[in-house]
Amino acid sequence: MTEHISDLDDKFGGRMARPMAAAFLVNTIVPGLRASASDGVRYALRSAAADHCYLTGYMAMDERADGLAQAYYTKALELAGAAGDHLTYCTTLRGMSVQAVDLGHGSLAVRLADAAASAAPEAGPRMRAFLAGQQAHAAARTGDRTRALLHIKEAEAAMEKAESRAKAFGSYDPSALNYHVGQVRHELGDGAGAVESLELADRLREPVYRRTRVRYNAMLAERKLAVGRLEEACSVWDRVLDDYPHVRSGRCDDRVRIMLSALRPHLGNARAREVFERGRTSAIGVRSAGMR
Repeated sequence: MTEHISDLDDKFGGRMARPMAAAFLVNTIVPGLRASASDGVRYALRSAAADHCYLTGYMAMDERADGLAQAYYTKALELAGAAGDHLTYCTTLRGMSVQAVDLGHGSLAVRLADAAASAAPEAGPRMRAFLAGQQAHAAARTGDRTRALLHIKEAEAAMEKAESRAKAFGSYDPSALNYHVGQVRHELGDGAGAVESLELADRLREPVYRRTRVRYNAMLAERKLAVGRLEEACSVWDRVLDDYPHVRSGRCDDRVRIMLSALRPHLGNARAREVFERGRTSAIGVRSAGMR
C-alpha cells in the first residue's frame, strides 16, 4: 500500500495522495501495531509503519504543511529505531535534511545529512550516493565549497559503481544525482553549470515522476533566466505548465508563484507575457480545483 501511494504521489503530488496515506495509517497500521504477534512480525510491522510514516511526512512537506511533516518524520524515526531498521532511519534523517534546505536552514540541514550518512555505515553504493548527494547540497547551502565538492565527488563515484550493477528503478538515479550537482553549482555561484546539470537531469528523468518534473524544470527555467536566457526559460516554463494542472503540490505552487514574479519585469517581451498569462490562468484553475 505504501508503494502504491508513493506512485500516486510521484504522479499527482502530496496534496492528492496524503489523505489516503493518513487514513490507511489510522485505520489499518495503528491497529496492526497494537495486535499480538511474534517478535519477528512486530519488528516487520514497525519497519513497514516507519516507511509509511516517512512517506506521509514527505507528502505533508510537499503540501507545505511543514510542522505536520516534522511530526510524521519524528514518528518514523521512533518506529524505525524500535524495529532496528537502519535504512528507513537514515532515509528519514535525510528527508529532514531536504526539508531543512528547502526552508533555508543550512546548518541544520548539514547536521541532519551527516547524521543520516553516519546511521548507514554498511550502505551499498546507490544508498551512499543518495546520502552524499544530500550532504553536498546542504554543505553548498552553507557556502562550504570544500565539503560540497568532496561529497558530490563521493556521490558521483558511488553512482558509477551502482550503475554498473542491476539498475533499481524508483531509487536514487543519475537524474537525481545531476539535480544535486546542479544545486551545488547554483549555490556556489556557477549559474551556467547549474543550467547544464539540470538539463541533463531532465533528459535522464523517468517520465513517471511528474511532480518532480514540474518542480525541477521550474528551477531550470529560473536558472536560465538568471543567466539571461529569457526565451529558453519561457520554453521550459511552457513545459512546466503542461504538467502543472495535473499535480496537487504546495511546492509546485511555490514554483509557479516564483515564475510569475520572475516574469513580471519582462512583460514587455511578447513571449514572456504569453507564458505569464498562461501561468496566471493555470494557477487560478489549480486553486479553484483545490476548493472543490
